[in-house]
Amino acid sequence: MEHLSSSFKELGLVALTAPVCAFLILLEMYLSNRQERPVYTWRDTFTNVYLTICQMGVDALTRRIPTYFALDYVYQHQVFQIQNPVWYWIWLMIGQDFCFYWIHRIEHTCRFFWAVHVTHHSSEQFNFSVGFRSSVLEPIYRFVFYLPLPLLGFEAKDLFLAFSITQIYGILVHTHAVKSIPIYEWLFVTPSHHRVHHASNVRYLDKNIGMLLIIWDKMFGTYEAERADEPIHFGLVSPPDNSGWFKVIFHEYIAIWNDVFVKHRDLPWRLRLGYVFGPPGWSHNGSTKTSRQLQEGLTEKEESRAGFRENAVFQP
Repeated sequence: MEHLSSSFKELGLVALTAPVCAFLILLEMYLSNRQERPVYTWRDTFTNVYLTICQMGVDALTRRIPTYFALDYVYQHQVFQIQNPVWYWIWLMIGQDFCFYWIHRIEHTCRFFWAVHVTHHSSEQFNFSVGFRSSVLEPIYRFVFYLPLPLLGFEAKDLFLAFSITQIYGILVHTHAVKSIPIYEWLFVTPSHHRVHHASNVRYLDKNIGMLLIIWDKMFGTYEAERADEPIHFGLVSPPDNSGWFKVIFHEYIAIWNDVFVKHRDLPWRLRLGYVFGPPGWSHNGSTKTSRQLQEGLTEKEESRAGFRENAVFQP
């Protein structure tokens, strides 16, 4: 019954926010076209809707088992309890966002999980509808990262609601309309932060991973501010050849299969598994590079240019 009550609360939240999101999407479409800077395409928008529907289906199939069952089982063995309801919800929102940061970070640093999350980054647009461009298979494993929360006394039904609130907030930061929010952006994720996250520029790769709070990125070294001197290019560093209804979800898994069983089938398994569980872009021979390797190369180039300018200025 508690699970059903939680579902009704979530449905109520969706019913309240869906019209707002629809209005914002239509408004953004209208204003961007009026300013002759369109940020929507029909194909991309329909893909976003398609991916959302697919994820909703996967979520519905996994919501009861294993997700709710596992979270509720751990809650029965809780080691801590917060009595004050205000502090309960404050700590739940903070804890849920902290756990999501690590889900999201692992999805960016392990290719096996990146193959799920890549769908969210495959759009070359950035608008409110991209916030619905879901990582379709994420509900299958997401609950594992949240297991510490029921152990600390947070009920599964409340965790579902907190997650939904955070996801709605996450949709609202997918926009060009808001440039900067001083003071607020010290603590919370803003559209400026999230534009950086969706960029394919080398400097911005795997940055600003938080969904609600930006403090995790500042604490764990994944923060990068949006720079006026470097326009953002959205999408993937290496876009897939075909973005059909099947490949838009599974193209990275197909690429992993080809790397392991076709291109590098003569390599020992120790190296082939690097193409599965290593960072995206990892290669045994350096033919492709990870985000960190690309960024280290960028830093070296910038330092070299800075040294050249300094020598040019101070050379006697």
